[in-house]
Amino acid sequence: MPATRRSTRLGEFLRARREQVKPEQVGIDPQPGRRVPGLRREEVASLAGVSPDYYLRLEQGRDQRPSEQVLTALARALLLDEDSRQYLLKLARPRPFVRRLPAQGSVAPSVLQLLDQWSNTPAYVSDGQHDVLAVNPLMAGIAPGIAVPGTNMLVSAYAGYHAYLAGVADQRLLDAHQLSEWEGTLRELTASLRFHADPDDRRLHEIVGMLSARYPLFRTVWAEHLVRPQLHGTKRAYVEPLGWIDFRFQTLEVPRSAGQFITALFGEPGSPAAQAIAYIAARPPAPASWGQGAATAFTARSDLSRSNAVREASSDGTNTIRALSS
Repeated sequence: MPATRRSTRLGEFLRARREQVKPEQVGIDPQPGRRVPGLRREEVASLAGVSPDYYLRLEQGRDQRPSEQVLTALARALLLDEDSRQYLLKLARPRPFVRRLPAQGSVAPSVLQLLDQWSNTPAYVSDGQHDVLAVNPLMAGIAPGIAVPGTNMLVSAYAGYHAYLAGVADQRLLDAHQLSEWEGTLRELTASLRFHADPDDRRLHEIVGMLSARYPLFRTVWAEHLVRPQLHGTKRAYVEPLGWIDFRFQTLEVPRSAGQFITALFGEPGSPAAQAIAYIAARPPAPASWGQGAATAFTARSDLSRSNAVREASSDGTNTIRALSS
């Protein structure tokens, strides 16, 4: 990727985050009639201790190598958390591009063997673009048709959201709280994609281009430049015949894998999640699929009620699994 494109991407991030900081958050008293959303460029420059002209060059992509001291000052001025600060450094100091192998067959045999031997732990492997690469039999039992190699979790989440909207004939009956939860979770997944994916990766561009073309909400969320990984929390899955079950999850990066992650589901002893895992483990195992599979619904949610309106999102016959991050 040309250095000018990386620099423009850095400027887009700075501008988006500048517009999200309220003046009073950094000790600036907004005067009546102020029309600028967030901070002005000169205000950011003053807070970071750089000249307004230099900061303008950064936003316009005319400076390609800001120092780490400048980047640290900008992160402080823009109130970036640690995740966003790391992303800022990644944009300005890109590591040598590492091409990922195709999803099919790219998972190390030792990782596949590990998943297969976790007889009491549902688990799957995904990459920084949220493509599912491999699942073990327990995970396939919890989410049949969902945890399938070749499925992209972000794509399926946006498709699930729009299926939910389409499933309510009278849009006036849409629950505002549930809509807020859906959109919050989509933001979480999108922020995780931005954090983990290589900005120069062709697959990332394919996903962003496709979602941008299909879903106006994605265009809005992507333009917010939110950055945050999803490393632990709770996933909610509908397990036949047990109903909705909350599973805890932990995500770990596979060393030297060019950005692959193992996500394991578990439950406290005696919890419904632990009982569900034991129930599925006692059944004849569903065969794990290590190759490409048809994309199916994987919906992430920050919180969910078990209402009928939520279940209508799955009225086309597909199952859903929802993630609640923390």
